[in-house]
Amino acid sequence: MKVLAIDTATEACSVALLDGNDVTMRFIEVGRGHADEVLGMVDAVLRESGVGLRELDGIAASIGPGSFTGVRICVSVAQGLAFGAGLPVVGVTTLEALAAQARRAGGEAVLACLDARMGEVYWACHSWAAGHACTTLGAPAVGPPGSVRVPFGGSFRGIGRGFAAYPELRALPGLELPTGAAEALPHATDIARLGALLLAAGRGVDPEALTPLYVRDNVALTEAERAALKRQSA
Repeated sequence: MKVLAIDTATEACSVALLDGNDVTMRFIEVGRGHADEVLGMVDAVLRESGVGLRELDGIAASIGPGSFTGVRICVSVAQGLAFGAGLPVVGVTTLEALAAQARRAGGEAVLACLDARMGEVYWACHSWAAGHACTTLGAPAVGPPGSVRVPFGGSFRGIGRGFAAYPELRALPGLELPTGAAEALPHATDIARLGALLLAAGRGVDPEALTPLYVRDNVALTEAERAALKRQSA
């Protein structure tokens, strides 16, 4: 299976092309400016892999949660490429991509956590079954660090920059946080692999059906609301 994956939802901007077991990828941490980088990265991986856009089986896109602007860029780019080439698309969450990273390092039960700013984190719990199928245990959530709850008992692996932003999360019972895991960001390589599973299962959709995942409903907070959230997280 040949799958192009795109992620611009966080500080990272990454593109990967999965061709069977081979992966061609680009990854940079830009903070902002994803729109200036992502199409050049797509061109680079297509050229390096020798795969044309119309030869793909589909496109996998990161749909959030993350930066609202970054998520919109990712969805729009994936839609535009898929429309032009007549390809199906699949959406993969940033937290699923992080969980897949942890799975590659041996984590069977994973808490993926990203800094959502304003004193909050995006988080979700995942488990892995035979065949590398990812099960999300509850919908992705957003809230202060104290709201994070782990539904499974025993030990679990943490991953994502939420742990770096809010060190109190490291005190969760049963948490294993390997070296470097608190600095992890989603990567298009994992999105490509998860996307290939979805496409193989017939879960590809038309480009116009791809929609962002906005976990936080209130996008524009007043200065007073921002100050209140900062006081709560202090």
